[in-house]
Amino acid sequence: MFRLALPVYVELLTAVVAVGLIDLLWVSGLGEGAIAAVTVGTTVEYLAYGLFLAVPTGVTVLVGRRDGRAPLWPVVRTGRLLWALFSAAVAVPGVLLHEPIAALFGAASGPAADFLLVSLAGLPVYFAQTVVDGVLKGLGDTRTPMRNALICNALVVVLDPLLIYGLGLGVRGAALATVAARAVTLAIAVRSLRGLRDGAQGDSAPEDGSPAAGAPDDGERGRGAWLGREILVTGLPMSGDFLARALVGMALVEIVAGFGTAQVAGYGIGQKIMLAGVMVFYALRQAAMIRTARSEPAGSPLLLGLGGGAAVAAALNAAAVPAAGLFTADPSVAVGFLRWMTLYLVPFGGLIAVGGVLQASGRGGRLLAATLAGFAVQLPLAYALSSWLGVTGVWLSMAAGASVSLAAALAPRAGGPATAPARAPRSTRTAEGRPCGR
Repeated sequence: MFRLALPVYVELLTAVVAVGLIDLLWVSGLGEGAIAAVTVGTTVEYLAYGLFLAVPTGVTVLVGRRDGRAPLWPVVRTGRLLWALFSAAVAVPGVLLHEPIAALFGAASGPAADFLLVSLAGLPVYFAQTVVDGVLKGLGDTRTPMRNALICNALVVVLDPLLIYGLGLGVRGAALATVAARAVTLAIAVRSLRGLRDGAQGDSAPEDGSPAAGAPDDGERGRGAWLGREILVTGLPMSGDFLARALVGMALVEIVAGFGTAQVAGYGIGQKIMLAGVMVFYALRQAAMIRTARSEPAGSPLLLGLGGGAAVAAALNAAAVPAAGLFTADPSVAVGFLRWMTLYLVPFGGLIAVGGVLQASGRGGRLLAATLAGFAVQLPLAYALSSWLGVTGVWLSMAAGASVSLAAALAPRAGGPATAPARAPRSTRTAEGRPCGR
């Protein structure tokens, strides 16, 4: 679990956190308008990724289930088709409506619209990279996606100053740098799948005219629609969970905003600091999902998640004052937020880690239902407690919601637990089933 989770943690920090921070750092010299533009752009991209998340998640699980017992290339081919459909459905309207989208965040024109025009046009590149990484993770390879994320970040570090200041492109240059870095990284990453395609086609066809070993036959091709449905059904609960958390996060910002700008700033700073710790849970979730899909032992994700939550809470409490002090001269709100998050992080860590097992074993809908049940408790509590305890009531509502979600995810279900599809023993693994380089 830790062997798989550590590269995922590094990948998440670099791909999810660092790229946005690099852009933000470089455009900060252009003024508050540029900072706001990057913030709006990365927020919209975050929501767009939530819409697409079902595809790479489903691909990871299906590749893990089929590795060693069924051809893998049909899954890759179907994932590629879904990528094309989602890219067109999300990127094209986004490009056409980039100014109205910016207006939703209070920035109808200028830097925010410029950034969005480029970043939304580049979404197909971003989506394609997540599908390639999803295939590799299904094969049990989390190191290559980590390497890809590090390459992308290194390219952004070089391209940002060149395009923003060297060519005088400003905020649009930051978006172009990110898209270009992702395109180069994608070209490198696609080569990792060459072994799968070669295995699917076979070195040569048998003399009797029968299909080459591992090549997709007519029956397999005819199952493309079924595979597409299975990918989406498997991944949609994760996408729903992602989007639900994003929307509830926005609702909490609105509640906190009622207490003043300083409270919102403190909440935002605390969230950014906490994100580095929360990525531990998502790394454990991906590791649990990969091992469960591949019918490999995953230990006890619940205990790992709870223990990880306690460890992250302790680390954030120790680092709260100096870390918050890096962002503001008055860190009291952010520090208070991080202190109270101890009650939230422990159940939340358990919930996220267990979610990987539920997702890979065909019970992703249960995870989504548990998440929604927690939010059904959290939001009313946030409004009620905040009127009594101020922002502390919002922090307490987060802990209550996470606890309810964990309890719902672990509650016994009538009829017994669902199980993942039966798999052939690992000794029957075909040449197509081996990750490139193994």
